[in-house]
Amino acid sequence: MRLDSKIAVVTGAGRGIGRAIARKLAKDGATVVVCDMVAENGEETVRQIVDDGGDAWFQTCNIADESAVKDLFEAVMSRHGKLDIIVNNAGINRDGMLHKLTHEQWDQVISVNLTGTFHCVQAAAKIMRTQQSGRIINIASASWLGNIGQANYAASKAGVVGLTKTAARELAKFNVTVNAICPGFIDTDMTRGVPEKVWDVMISKIPMGRAGKPEDVANVIAFLASDEAGYVTAEVINVGGGMVL
Repeated sequence: MRLDSKIAVVTGAGRGIGRAIARKLAKDGATVVVCDMVAENGEETVRQIVDDGGDAWFQTCNIADESAVKDLFEAVMSRHGKLDIIVNNAGINRDGMLHKLTHEQWDQVISVNLTGTFHCVQAAAKIMRTQQSGRIINIASASWLGNIGQANYAASKAGVVGLTKTAARELAKFNVTVNAICPGFIDTDMTRGVPEKVWDVMISKIPMGRAGKPEDVANVIAFLASDEAGYVTAEVINVGGGMVL
């Protein structure tokens, strides 16, 4: 129970990678605050954690809304008096070729993936500086290196990497680590929606010969959230089976 007595917030925890992260942190002993835009999904994650013997509660939160993020962290501090871990997983995609991408598609992705992550990192940093401890883990993507049809998504995730490295430098003296995870091609509801031919092409690019599982990402995050990872900060860790986009 390496995370026993820890308080963890996981955004976008209603399904897929976020749900796997929340369940893993709870399994390792943390009390998990499950955040999602869809209450039904978030509450299902809480139910699964509780059924597994863990501790969790749900709060809806649109991370693109600064006031909603403020309410989330006030609720966490009111209930627990501290924040040990935050995993900024919430994100969206609105894919399209560059010459067809609309301003709305651009703004939607940037407002959630980058500005929303900034809202949460900033709120967590204020708490963790005072505590003199904490773990901030941001979910970027292998696509931050560039991916056809994802100019908005790649830009947002590249921004998350830059935010991560800057926050890590600023917060290191407060014993707060900040790292980013870049999942590759992970088997989730989102990726299962791609055509079979596209799936096969993606798998062919992965040296390990398979799509990743949400648990593959969650296991790395559990380490970064632990005391054992206290000297790991400003890192960008690929979890993609060797895939290079």
